[in-house]
Amino acid sequence: MRIALVNPVARRLQGYHTIGSKIPHLGLQVLAKLVPPEHQVDIIDEIFGLEATGEFLRPDRYDLVGITSFTSTTTRAYEVAAMCRERGLTTIMGGPHAWACPDEAARYCDSVALGECDEIWPDIIADAAAGRLAKRYEGGLPELSQGIGQAAQDLQPINGTYDVAAIQTSRGCPVNCDYCGVTRFNGSKIRRRPMDEIVAEWNTTTKPFIFVVDDNFFGTNTQHAEWSKTLCRKLISDAKRRLWFSQTTINMGDDPEGMRLAYKAGCRGMLVGFESFNPETLEGYGKRLNAKRLDDYQKLVDGYHRAGISLFGAFVIGGTADDVNTVAETALASVRLGVDTIQITNLTPLPGTRLYERFLDEGRIIATDYPEDWERYSFTETVYTPERMTRQQLDETMFELRHAAATQSWVWKRTLRTLLRTRSLTSALFIHGMNKGWKRMAKVEAPRDAERYAHLLNGDGPSAARQTKIRRAFTFLNR
Repeated sequence: MRIALVNPVARRLQGYHTIGSKIPHLGLQVLAKLVPPEHQVDIIDEIFGLEATGEFLRPDRYDLVGITSFTSTTTRAYEVAAMCRERGLTTIMGGPHAWACPDEAARYCDSVALGECDEIWPDIIADAAAGRLAKRYEGGLPELSQGIGQAAQDLQPINGTYDVAAIQTSRGCPVNCDYCGVTRFNGSKIRRRPMDEIVAEWNTTTKPFIFVVDDNFFGTNTQHAEWSKTLCRKLISDAKRRLWFSQTTINMGDDPEGMRLAYKAGCRGMLVGFESFNPETLEGYGKRLNAKRLDDYQKLVDGYHRAGISLFGAFVIGGTADDVNTVAETALASVRLGVDTIQITNLTPLPGTRLYERFLDEGRIIATDYPEDWERYSFTETVYTPERMTRQQLDETMFELRHAAATQSWVWKRTLRTLLRTRSLTSALFIHGMNKGWKRMAKVEAPRDAERYAHLLNGDGPSAARQTKIRRAFTFLNR
């Protein structure tokens, strides 16, 4: 049997995929690894463009098409499924959105796979080959052993080549943020892969840089931390030399040994979900760990930098206590804190989260023309009614941030500051690439922004104080 695995992209964000590093869709590489050898499998990844999808998805080429999707890519995923149906191709959908909205997904494809599909994927393939594909399959939370979680590192999409490698060492997150579906989808327990299997896969990668796609690399307690430190020691002793980046919680900065081992093992950056500097907003998000350590943020950030590791700070705007000044205040506060690159996004109520369920009950979600509106759930647009500002005001303040990022001269200044803080050339170069990518993304949005926010560009709307704070965040005039 011939199988195609497709990663669709959101049309509204298509420009974002044409810049920066091309990162693998790890879930599809993991499923590809589990395909029995008597079958053929290809990946089509639309981050390289949409053309290959229409060109290659034909009955003379494939027998089964697997389509994954996040919420923002679901509108496009349904288009791909409709095209396959017109051409007589059997389709199955999975991923976070299909898991959250299985009845909706079932209207567009022949079968739906819910949750983690590692254990059930071989059965799905066998059923499809025998012509008895069920309408629905449901995966569990398997132990990540005997190859479960391993990716086909040598398999590249037929329409492009990834720039970096991706590996997952664990799944699950105990933090259970209000706006995040990871704990529900992957469980609250952090499940670990055997270290020997991780290192063996690590040594098959040919890319010089790896994205370690863990939900929480260091974890939240001493036991979690000890496992991560042991893995780092094993990478140092047994693995090929690779630089890497991962995701973790702020508390890792409080463990000098863990930071030192991570750097020695090749870690050059960590994405940390700060989310907010406001304790009320953090409580509303369910980020109690952050709320407890808010007064320690500077010490913890300094801990990363002393070890040579740069910080990618993630912030979410639109919570309980946020108003029209929060974006500017967050940008400026993050720079003063020493965060090396920032990601500030709109709070987005994704289906499958407590936030979505609550906002839906309260009648606060305004983008409900499904499935067309799903692509608006992209973290770049406000799709609900905030408490302390209007939806338009939140979008306008986010525009001010993008406009400053696109027009100010700041990337090299941030690179030099990272070099001074971390004393690591490779960490500074990593941050330089991240910030260059962010500036390019802001420029991609510029034509659409110019039309939508012309009144702000003409000086009719934004607060001068807000603009000054944002400019300072990029140009370091505050120092």
